[in-house]
Amino acid sequence: MTTLSIAVTGANGGIGRAICQALAEDGHRLHLIGRQSEALEALRSSLKNTAQHHCWQADLSDVRSIDALADAMLGTGVVLDVLINNAGCSQFATLDDSEPDALAMMLKVNTLAPMLLSRRLLPTLLSSEHATLINVGSSFGSIGYPGFSGYCASKFALRGFTEALQRELADREIAIHYLAPRAVATDINSEAVVAMNAELGNAVDKPAVVADAVQALLHQRRSQNRYLGWPERLFVRLNALLPTLVAGSLRKQLPRILYYARRGGDS
Repeated sequence: MTTLSIAVTGANGGIGRAICQALAEDGHRLHLIGRQSEALEALRSSLKNTAQHHCWQADLSDVRSIDALADAMLGTGVVLDVLINNAGCSQFATLDDSEPDALAMMLKVNTLAPMLLSRRLLPTLLSSEHATLINVGSSFGSIGYPGFSGYCASKFALRGFTEALQRELADREIAIHYLAPRAVATDINSEAVVAMNAELGNAVDKPAVVADAVQALLHQRRSQNRYLGWPERLFVRLNALLPTLVAGSLRKQLPRILYYARRGGDS
C-alpha cells in the first residue's frame, strides 16, 4: 500500500479520532488539525508510528486562523496527497430557539472552513498523483430535518460546494468525494438528540463505520458522493425525486421531534 500524506480536520472529534486511528494503522502520515493542542498531542501519541505524524492547532471558525494554518503548513514544505475536511459542529433546536452565534458557527466551521482550507491547499494536492479531497457531510445535507435547520443549511452548502468543485476540476487529476454519514455516536449529539433517536428508532453508527468509508474512498480515483446507512440512502433519493413523500413521513414524527428540540442541547 502506498503511504500517503493526509491532513484531517476535526482530528480530536469522535469521527476524526476513528479516521486517524484507521489511517495510521494503514501506515499513512497524518497531519492532525484541531482546536486543542494538548488533545491533538495525546491523539498523536496514541497512534501507530507516532513520530511520523504532526499536530496543527487552528480555530476553523476564524478566517485568520485558517490562513495562518495554511501558511504554516505550506511554509514548512508540507506536501499533501489527501485533505479530509471532517471538522463540524451542530445545534439541535428550532429556528426561533437558535442563537445567532450558533447559526454563524455552523456555517463557518461546516461550510466556510472547508472551502477556505481547500482553496489554500489545492495547489499542493494537485501536485500529487494520489490527489484526493474528502468532504465529510451528512445525510442532512440532502434531507431537511426539523430541529436542524442551521446544520442542514451548512451541510447542504457543503454538498453544493463539493459538487461544483468536482465539475470545476473535472479536467484535473484529483478525486473529490462527498461522504455523507447518517447519525453517528459521538459527543456532537446532545442528550436530547440521543433520546430522540432512541424513541424514533433512528439508526446510529459507530465512528468506525465512517472511518471504513474514508479508507475505501482513498482507493477511488473517480469523484464520488457516498451515503452511508439504509434506509437513509433511500430517503436521500426519495427526497430528491418525491420530497412531499418524505415531508409527509416527517410530519408524522414532528410532535416528538419538536418535543426534544425544545429541550435544547447545543453541541
